[in-house]
Amino acid sequence: MVKINFPDGSVREYAEGTTPLQIAEGISQRLAQEVLVAEVDGESWDLNRPIEKNASIKLYKWDDEAGKHTYWHTSAHLLAEALQELYPKIKFGIGPAIENGFYYDVDPGEGATIKDGDFQAIEAKMMELIARKESVCRKEVSKQDALQAFSERGEVYKVELIGELEDGTITTYTQGSFTDLCRGPHLPDTSYIKAVKILSVAGAYWRGDEKRKQLVRLYAISFPKKKLLDEYLALLEEARKRDHRKVGKDLELFGFSQSVGAGLPLWLPRGTQLRLRLEDFLKRIQKKYGYQQVMTPHIGGKLLYVTSGHYEKYGKDSFQPIHTPQEGEEFLLKPMNCPHHCEIYKLAPRSYRDLPIRFAEFGTVYRYEQSGELHGLTRVRGFTQDDAHLFCRPDQLKEEFLKVMDIIFIIFKALDFDNFEAQISLRDPDNKQKYIGSDENWEKAESAIIEACREKGLKAHIELGEAAFYGPKLDFMVKDAIGRRWQLGTIQVDYNLPERFDLEYTGEDSKKHRPVMIHRAPFGSMERFVAVLIEHTGGKFPLWLTPDQVVVLPISDKFNDYAHRVAEQLEEHDIRVFVDGRSEKIGRKIRDNELKKIPYMLIAGEKEAASGEIAVRKQGEGDKGSMKVSTFAALLNKEVGEMMNSWKRN
Repeated sequence: MVKINFPDGSVREYAEGTTPLQIAEGISQRLAQEVLVAEVDGESWDLNRPIEKNASIKLYKWDDEAGKHTYWHTSAHLLAEALQELYPKIKFGIGPAIENGFYYDVDPGEGATIKDGDFQAIEAKMMELIARKESVCRKEVSKQDALQAFSERGEVYKVELIGELEDGTITTYTQGSFTDLCRGPHLPDTSYIKAVKILSVAGAYWRGDEKRKQLVRLYAISFPKKKLLDEYLALLEEARKRDHRKVGKDLELFGFSQSVGAGLPLWLPRGTQLRLRLEDFLKRIQKKYGYQQVMTPHIGGKLLYVTSGHYEKYGKDSFQPIHTPQEGEEFLLKPMNCPHHCEIYKLAPRSYRDLPIRFAEFGTVYRYEQSGELHGLTRVRGFTQDDAHLFCRPDQLKEEFLKVMDIIFIIFKALDFDNFEAQISLRDPDNKQKYIGSDENWEKAESAIIEACREKGLKAHIELGEAAFYGPKLDFMVKDAIGRRWQLGTIQVDYNLPERFDLEYTGEDSKKHRPVMIHRAPFGSMERFVAVLIEHTGGKFPLWLTPDQVVVLPISDKFNDYAHRVAEQLEEHDIRVFVDGRSEKIGRKIRDNELKKIPYMLIAGEKEAASGEIAVRKQGEGDKGSMKVSTFAALLNKEVGEMMNSWKRN
């Protein structure tokens, strides 16, 4: 017999070799029908894999992340099996589960292609395989046997992956005639999958290397109920309407030019106004919290980033060094702001009385992202971080960390990001060579973050292996208006860069001490944040933030002069306004400006010009009646003031 410990603390005995699925059946038939995967002693475990010793167990269903991941992982194998039947010469790369669904990278074979028009046939084949209720079987294999089996099938990509694995750690999974190299876990059989949809096809270089062959990447998703698939497809349609690339173009916020370069956004006047208002908003908050603005160059000497460790970690993802006429002199486009801020700290002697010191900068940095990974504003090669670096004494660390959390909460409240979760990202204890710094410093930094979250009452889940290379961090994931998760805002504790740059302060004991460094970026990057904000709001920005608060619509050309006088009066009240003086019918102007998400439209015609008033329409709500320009200005500014005061009180 083996003893099985359950999450509620109970312990039950089962025969040796009992599977998690049998355990679920013993609890309830409904649980057995809903469970998708198990966790045994912290390891992901197939439902039909025997348990041979005493263990702790957790059972996961569809609503759990582990359940979805397993469901989509098996669905990726199902997709591969369908492709194998439809494309006899196909070779397989990798096929992981992702946040929403899964993909598989494949080489369809010489002369073969996979395009949108093939999706229906692939889906039909997947449904056929589902109906067969094929068992998914795990097998442990030796490295030699794995190499032989996949070599005989000509699976060159799998052979390359096997060559990097250690003997004794290799497993395969088989369903029907398809066998894949895989760690698992998987569903017991294909019948668990009820609804599938191929979403898109794209190119993907093998292992992300532009010098390697470009494979075909098929994105797809699956669900245990067709209703869930239908709801997801409706969500995708709404997401397409909110796509920041489309909305950004429609609202004339930003654009790209091949002549300037891929991944280098150009901010148009309206987009610049939006971005500057966001920056001003954060600057006002930072001033309240004692930050000092600094500015640093867009380039730095190569040695600066060698010292910081960024060259070692980001060198491959950075632009190539800039060589000057002076022999041996090299510069890099700035990949991070923190080394520059460390050098500012070193420019003057520091006392314990001076700390904490808080340097803030909207600093533009550059990373050479591969062209296939560029995506609107969310993945670019040049972006501006709302960066700040705090230098404090160890006894000040927790208080400063808590204050940074307060700033992030203010921003989320002001921009209606009410639905968010937090993640404490720690280093991987089994792969410490990925990180710099001593175990002692890492333990202190990780403890500080965990304690700050506990004191704030913030529930945060811990994720191993997600820390920055120089320190642990607290990341914030927000859900937008249609339920998608975005990573926004990060706070990182760093004992390592102060050592690398030999940063010091004179303590109360007159001895030299090392400060602790906090990295923080509430927005993350201005580009990514604006993209998320566009998709969250659908382009209907808060009144205090929107580039154009008011448009004045003259009914005909003869009222253009009156419309401009109205605009001038509003500008005197610091209201952002423009006149739509096109020779179009008023109905057309109203429709066009509704599409531009202008919050208020003011109609100027004969009646309004005679009375010195304007007819007010609110975006999405329609007619609000006529009133004096000064009355409207007071009402609008009151509305903005109430918005601003709501976060100032926090």
